[in-house]
Amino acid sequence: MDEHDLAGIGQDPDLFEVFYREHLERVQRFVARRVADPHLVADLTAEVFLAVVRSADTYRPDRGSVVGWLYGVAHNVVAAERRRRAREHLANERAAGRRDLTDEDLALLDDRIDAESRARELGAAMDELTFVERSVLALVALDGLTVKDAALALGVTQVAARVRLHRAKRVLRDRLTPTTPTLEVTL
Repeated sequence: MDEHDLAGIGQDPDLFEVFYREHLERVQRFVARRVADPHLVADLTAEVFLAVVRSADTYRPDRGSVVGWLYGVAHNVVAAERRRRAREHLANERAAGRRDLTDEDLALLDDRIDAESRARELGAAMDELTFVERSVLALVALDGLTVKDAALALGVTQVAARVRLHRAKRVLRDRLTPTTPTLEVTL
């Protein structure tokens, strides 16, 4: 899909379908690394694509790739969900808009969650980082974004993203045990 067609996905179902099919697995993996409930993974994945349709006109190709922008949208959706949980509104919001998942849907999401379990273990170690350090590290090391795209996704400068990434790597290096795999991140 041409990145300049992105603004049209809200009006053209065919363009949206191409975008959705191209990025669904990537978004599900992103969410499954951060959430262990398959129903919530499905709900948040859907919310990411709804947010993409609503904000497609905000994408600027000169600021980074479509994938970097998409991860920024996904990051914001997951962060918003965490804030909703903290305010104890999650139960009401999920009950109102949740569709029933088939056994096949649950099996697929369970497999994805299992596949990302090691990433969640690393996430527990990352909980010692500040929110901004953890966010840039996750986007670069786990999601494979460039520092430029991670900066775009987080709405910070590239310099700020590099500094936060360096601090996060130093903290993890100091805290991870030798049996925990280290992160290899090239800048």
